[in-house]
Amino acid sequence: MADTALVDPETGLTQAQLAARHGLRVAGERPSLAEYSRRLWSYRHFIAAYANAKLVASYSNAKLGQIWQVLTPLTNALVYYLIFGVVLAQNDMPNFIAYLTTGLFIFNFTQSAVLAGTQSISGNLGLIRALHFPRASLPLAATLTQFQQLLASMIVLVGIVLVTGEPITLKWLMVVPALLLQAVFNAGIVMVVARMGAKASDLKQVMPFILRTWMYGSGVLYSVSLFERLPGWATTLVQFNPMLVYIELARYSLLEQAPLLNESLAQLWLVGAAWAVLAGVGGFIYFWRGEQEYGRG
Repeated sequence: MADTALVDPETGLTQAQLAARHGLRVAGERPSLAEYSRRLWSYRHFIAAYANAKLVASYSNAKLGQIWQVLTPLTNALVYYLIFGVVLAQNDMPNFIAYLTTGLFIFNFTQSAVLAGTQSISGNLGLIRALHFPRASLPLAATLTQFQQLLASMIVLVGIVLVTGEPITLKWLMVVPALLLQAVFNAGIVMVVARMGAKASDLKQVMPFILRTWMYGSGVLYSVSLFERLPGWATTLVQFNPMLVYIELARYSLLEQAPLLNESLAQLWLVGAAWAVLAGVGGFIYFWRGEQEYGRG
């Protein structure tokens, strides 16, 4: 009886067959990964515009406006230098100021992107429920916003590096691919925390503690040579910390005498590229699998 009720008396087709004939699909159905990627690419201009709007809005109520893009990392660097470079006298390496600042600016790129990504879905439910678009646009826009802020920070960093006596060399060009690898890595991680944050609103309260622990384990505030005092297995584990890898690549590019925990530069690039691919591809697939869940409930 139930099956008969679902058959159209005129065509003799079921409702599912009628829907398939006329190209109808289930509302909110998740598209294939290839189709989703194509749709996301078609929204690239929206992602860029939305990222720019978020960047401008974040400083719209401040009197100094977007100057805070430079003042914030610069102030953080000054505070940490006073603590670790003066009070604790952790300045037994050449050009500790540039060494510390490079680590802070590079880590802050990932830290800010992850914090913004955690709320990129849960904080935009009105937009998600009102408009139909690939939801990955939001965490990608959050990553792009932080990348734009990084570019402003890099101008300050270059000034600090030059003022503290570092020469301009061809190695400086290596910082470009290093930052691009980090950006891809960030995009993947941001998509992961975006999906997690959409389900667990308390994640934004926990994330600052996780990131602070990550920072202390990434050699941001002190020489990475201290990790050599750890047991062999722990040192090996630390060498595969993605943030330590990206920070070391940036320091090696900009500073003449930056110590490396891993003396093989080729291995650093290999690990950095592997993390970018793993996080970028894995994060995208993980986020795509939850596409139909966002904005519901």
